Amino acid sequence: MEGVPPHKPDTTKVRAALDTQLSALDEPPYDGPGGLAALLGACVSVVLRAFGRGIRPEREITRFAVRHLLDELATAAPGRTVEVRVPPYAAVQCVEGPRHTRGTPPNVVETDARTWLELATGGLTWSEAMAAGKIAASGARADLSGHLPLR
Repeated sequence: MEGVPPHKPDTTKVRAALDTQLSALDEPPYDGPGGLAALLGACVSVVLRAFGRGIRPEREITRFAVRHLLDELATAAPGRTVEVRVPPYAAVQCVEGPRHTRGTPPNVVETDARTWLELATGGLTWSEAMAAGKIAASGARADLSGHLPLR
């Protein structure tokens, strides 16, 4: 959100969640760079691999992955016009325009974790997700196609 620093999780917790998920995928523990950005990027990759294998990822690593990419969106498209929700993991306000401060925002985008991660990383386009009914978007400004993918 505008003026609010991105969520910064503890690297020890991120590393533990990452290794737990890798173990569930019968993969070796993470051996890449130990910085927070690298760990969160690895979380995104591992969660997408789990989904791709038809395995429901662990809740904690999914939360880290979703939150990380929502924070990236809020940084890339600062503002408070659109609220992006990925229940039960996180929500952010983003996109420049009229500021919303009370009640239900007039522009809301809601989706599940898998769809959000695929949109944010380019595995799915906005139009594909809309056509498949994977996004609930309400409001005249609730279109993130100009901001996605993030990577």
